[in-house]
Amino acid sequence: MNHIKKILGYITAGVMLFMMPTSCEQDPLDREAVSSFTEESVFDDINLTKSYLGDCYNNIGGPAGWTGQLGLLEDLLSSATDEALCIHRPGAYTWSKGTLAPDELGHWGSNRFGAYNWELIYDNIKNVNVLLANIDDVPTETSTEEDLKERMKGEAYFIRAFEYTNLLRTYGGGILVEEPFELGEDYSGIKRSSLAETRDFILSDIENAIDLLPQRGGIEQGRATQGAAAALKVRLLTFCASDLVNGGYESSNPLVSFQEGSQQQRWEAAQSAAESFINGDYGNYGLTGTTEDPPEDMTEEQIQEYADNFHSVFLQKGEWNEELIWGVQYNQEKGNYMLANLWHGPNGYNNWGNNNPQEPFVRSFEMADGSEFDWDGPASVDNENVREATASELENNPYLDPYYRREPRFYASVLYHGAPWQDRSKGPAVVESGYFVEAGADHTNDDAVTAGMDTRQGEVEPWNGTKTGYYLKKFLDPEIQGQYNNNEQAWPEFRYAEILLDYAEASIELGEIQNGIEAVNKVRNRAGLPDRPTGVGQDQAMEFVRHERKIEFFGEEKRWFDIRRWMIAGEVLHDVHVMNVYEWEDGKMRWAYSPSTIQDAREWKESAYWLPIPYDEMQRAPQLTQNPNY
Repeated sequence: MNHIKKILGYITAGVMLFMMPTSCEQDPLDREAVSSFTEESVFDDINLTKSYLGDCYNNIGGPAGWTGQLGLLEDLLSSATDEALCIHRPGAYTWSKGTLAPDELGHWGSNRFGAYNWELIYDNIKNVNVLLANIDDVPTETSTEEDLKERMKGEAYFIRAFEYTNLLRTYGGGILVEEPFELGEDYSGIKRSSLAETRDFILSDIENAIDLLPQRGGIEQGRATQGAAAALKVRLLTFCASDLVNGGYESSNPLVSFQEGSQQQRWEAAQSAAESFINGDYGNYGLTGTTEDPPEDMTEEQIQEYADNFHSVFLQKGEWNEELIWGVQYNQEKGNYMLANLWHGPNGYNNWGNNNPQEPFVRSFEMADGSEFDWDGPASVDNENVREATASELENNPYLDPYYRREPRFYASVLYHGAPWQDRSKGPAVVESGYFVEAGADHTNDDAVTAGMDTRQGEVEPWNGTKTGYYLKKFLDPEIQGQYNNNEQAWPEFRYAEILLDYAEASIELGEIQNGIEAVNKVRNRAGLPDRPTGVGQDQAMEFVRHERKIEFFGEEKRWFDIRRWMIAGEVLHDVHVMNVYEWEDGKMRWAYSPSTIQDAREWKESAYWLPIPYDEMQRAPQLTQNPNY
């Protein structure tokens, strides 16, 4: 029980003193030594209490620092799904490797995925509980300080609700704790609560947060607002309405499936929460850019304008626009910092090239006119795997190039061979993730082939080269040189597009097809794509909304939850292969997808729909019920 005591006990304040503001009226000689600060002294000063709350924010996602904070990380959760491949630590993705076990959690048992780590979630819940237990007794001298104290209480409720929401979506029913435990208490009676009880506990915290928090503009950017709490409510209720927790898995087990009420009632609750948000009940939010119908036959310049607008959502610096509801603001030198360009950028720019998009996912991006991309065509040598075209054939029919006139989000999200990118001293300012072949030579003749700068045979850091033929672009800042500079944009944990697509999904599940498709079309129009038709059946409409989530949120840590709650993980997970692109001196091109080359072998097991409670925790607290099939 030592660990349970640790996560539920009191915390000392010394760990957060690096954030401590000082009062200009205090005599420096009267200050206590750092080592003398205690829990009592922290909650005897509202400035220290505010600093303590800041530490609770910093520990969302695990201990502050680039390997474990909330937001964009070096190893993405996306690489556990059909979206991408982490090239440096693929074995740590035990969930998709078929090796997940209570004593083999991989990244989910470390601070790499701290936001979903049982121990780290409870560590921060403990921190918040200490604050909530003491904040009412913090002395104040003015009405402004009293208002601040109430607002901080609302922020604490939000943080606790956020942590418990991640726990529910990852493990199911949790241990519900709202007060610190005293040392020496008997913890042997502590057990996991049901999924329904855990949901209701979170909803109570969310409502408390909404009651105490201001709307956007009434609080420092990055702190919780009514909008942040309401967005969390929408996310929670959408998950709770999904198939996974409504009889889809161990229907009689209250830890992972609801036992009372109906799935329709839960979809109604999710729809209502999203509708209230859209109606502006918690502040004014919207999509960045126009939601009018795009031109029917866009020019290349117009496609790029839509791509640049979408990309800008993930490069926000300074004041956030109306789409970003809540997230993390990174800066160059201190506090929360992030190195997206270094972690994910092409190796030929001295970057680490991690989290490579997978070819089947790349094919999911539509054409610029909204039609489905089809690999088959006049350039296909092998219908599924190979395309070839000479320079004259490409000139007469540029659609033979699989990257020609794709939808704008493709150009904002993926770097492919030939994609424009940053200047560099060697070669043109384009990505070279393919190979160059002498005119008239065979691409299998190694003597006639030169590896591109951004391949695993390139001359710059080849060990960081892509294993799929692609690099992630979505979070890269073209103004940042990754090998020298940290990124400084915001991570959008909640953005308005999620609210719209949650509303769309709930509406379609309830049979309100037109309302759902209209919400989908707002997201599509902003992305430069035409409307989906509203006169379709429920199954087709659901395919539309699932596809839109897949593309819109590529790389944003949502796909892992979606393929679990929809229970389609076994359908979409597959071994990872490479796309090899060959470019001849005379302009001939060859795009060859190689299913025979396995870059990462994956195996799906049904038990992985829920993560297991860690082995160490079960040893210390054997009265806890383990998740099914572990």
